[in-house]
Order: sequence, then structure tokens, then C-alpha cells
Amino acid sequence: MFNLALLAARPSDWTHEQFITWWRGEHAEVTYPLPGLRAWRHTAVSSALEPRSEGWDGLSVLSFDDEAAARAALASEQWQAAIRHVGSMRGKRIALLGDEREMFRG
Repeated sequence: MFNLALLAARPSDWTHEQFITWWRGEHAEVTYPLPGLRAWRHTAVSSALEPRSEGWDGLSVLSFDDEAAARAALASEQWQAAIRHVGSMRGKRIALLGDEREMFRG
């Protein structure tokens, strides 16, 4: 798998619950149609492990078969629609692309 990982924080005038509800609901509906999307996992951050990790509300990992499929999704009209849906929300994010390797399964 090849993943797009997104770490995001809500706008200052939203609650954590509002942001997670929006992300898993309204925003998810415009993201599901991404071409080549194989899986999507979302974590609602409940606490930071240490002070330097504070300030984030959620983590999404969108999975594709390979980098070419991920890049095609990012070039699609469906991705543009998802970006438009975020609009001028004023939250912050970190977006990363990379190859997934399973390191352990218990």
C-alpha cells in the first residue's frame, strides 16, 4: 500500500467534537469517491503523549495500491472537490505521502 497521511487540527472557533463529526461525516462523504482509494482509517486524537505533540485533533490514513494510484487520486476532480469542501476553514494540517510496510501484527 501507498498512503496519504493527514494530521489535522480544528479551527480555533470549533470544538474537537465538531471537527471530528465534520471530518467523519460531511467531509468524508466528499472524500469517499477518490479514485483508487482502497482503505481509509481515521483516528480522533484523545490526548497527546507529550507537550510537543499537543494541538492535533485527528489523523487520517488514505491507502492506495501504489504511488501512481495515489498521485492519480490527488490529480482528480474528486480530490479538488474535497479541497474545495475544506475551503477557508482555517485549521492546520500536515500532509505526507509514503510507502507502507507492516512491521508487526499481533
